[in-house]
Amino acid sequence: MDKLKPKNTPDPKLISGRRFFKPGDRTFRVPRVISWQIMPTTIDRPKTRGISTSILIWGFAAIIVIGAFLLTLPISTESGQVTNPVDVLFTATSATCVTGLTVVDTADYWSPFGEVVLLILIQIGGLGFMTMATLFLVAMGRKIGLRERFLIRESMGIAKLGGVVRIVKQIATFSIIVEIIGAALIYISISTTYTPGVAVWKSIFQSVSAFNNAGFDLFGNFQSMTGYQSNVLLILTTVALITLGGISYLVIADIARSRRFSRFSLDSKLVITTTLCLIAVGTILILLTEMNNPATLGSMPWAQKILNAFFHSVTPRTAGFATLNIGSFAVYSLFFTMLLMFIGGASGSTAGGIKVNTFGMLVATLISTIQGKEKAGAFGREFTTQQIYRALTLVMLSIGLISIVVFLLTITENFSFLQLLFETFSAFGTVGLSTGITPGLSIIGKVLITIMMFVGRVGPLALVLSLAQHQQTTDFNYPQETIRIG
Repeated sequence: MDKLKPKNTPDPKLISGRRFFKPGDRTFRVPRVISWQIMPTTIDRPKTRGISTSILIWGFAAIIVIGAFLLTLPISTESGQVTNPVDVLFTATSATCVTGLTVVDTADYWSPFGEVVLLILIQIGGLGFMTMATLFLVAMGRKIGLRERFLIRESMGIAKLGGVVRIVKQIATFSIIVEIIGAALIYISISTTYTPGVAVWKSIFQSVSAFNNAGFDLFGNFQSMTGYQSNVLLILTTVALITLGGISYLVIADIARSRRFSRFSLDSKLVITTTLCLIAVGTILILLTEMNNPATLGSMPWAQKILNAFFHSVTPRTAGFATLNIGSFAVYSLFFTMLLMFIGGASGSTAGGIKVNTFGMLVATLISTIQGKEKAGAFGREFTTQQIYRALTLVMLSIGLISIVVFLLTITENFSFLQLLFETFSAFGTVGLSTGITPGLSIIGKVLITIMMFVGRVGPLALVLSLAQHQQTTDFNYPQETIRIG
């Protein structure tokens, strides 16, 4: 049926041939009948072409495939043998998704060529596919189109479209400077243990891995940083790199520009406040639950206990390094570590998880509801209803996905439920911490964890972008009805 328009445009005050009038009006006139022609029951809305999130998903997938191919080559291993395809895919996914879970030890199994491949995958995965693609196009002298600018803006959470390419360049410069400084400090802390050449390479690898929250290390024998429990410089440098990479460049730039907390954006305030609270609470809880555990903090002096408890409240967000044996943690410590891994770092950063922005907004919403406020907000600002809906959607879908994967792992694996739950949280949060079961997973278990790492890195961002693109404004509201709660 052709679309038809009314011959006459009615007065908005006219409904069903009558005019609404105020009390006290002396007269009222019945208007002449307005002739209308039949209108179609459905009206096509103008179609707007959204920015496709498939570019981000397929971009990450392509990087993983290329990395897996390079790691398959005999030159990538110390022994010169061809690696199992499942193990190669697992490792390439873990590096690109900056997770840190490994089925073979990075230092002992991979050759220098393989370690370089892993380092490149970590750098690409940490900065993000769109960031690296933009830098590549700029280096080739190509012009960044409007579509790419939209993708960059949405993937990094930038409010304005203008200047996104400049921000990408600033992010790359900032990352390189921080990684160089971090490598120099790490070199000082380990230079007495290794020869100069080996120490330089390990320092560079550790710095890049820490800043990108990857969790890969070259200390060998799956020991991570457990051999450096008393190395204050190495631990604090790693903490600084993890934190700088995990709160995002936009927050750091806002801090440098505004200089006063009261002038920060609401997003920066939430990130800073939530991060500091989680680190403080994590340090206290890990210290209290592990201080008498002889397998973790029990035999250390108090200063070293505080240092390592502090480190293990930072590394789940989402770096994956460990100075303590995670498998020896008490159940309480493992449970709280899983919560930290689930939350992760800030949006637009190198970290994973549901992000501290999401968690902070939901906590602020909870507090506002308890206080009886009609509108949820924090620091004198209100949240939009759509943002709260998206945050709740992200959290619920994430919990649902974790539940499904854990259920499947309990069928295919012979490890305890707690170990499998911890491994799944670590994969989803792209953390890399493990109770030691990763190398012993079956082929199906490795595939499930590989999928979980990919979804954990790309899924939250793709989901938020998809929700934003498909948001619709309705022209009407349904009648409200009360639902019983509690």
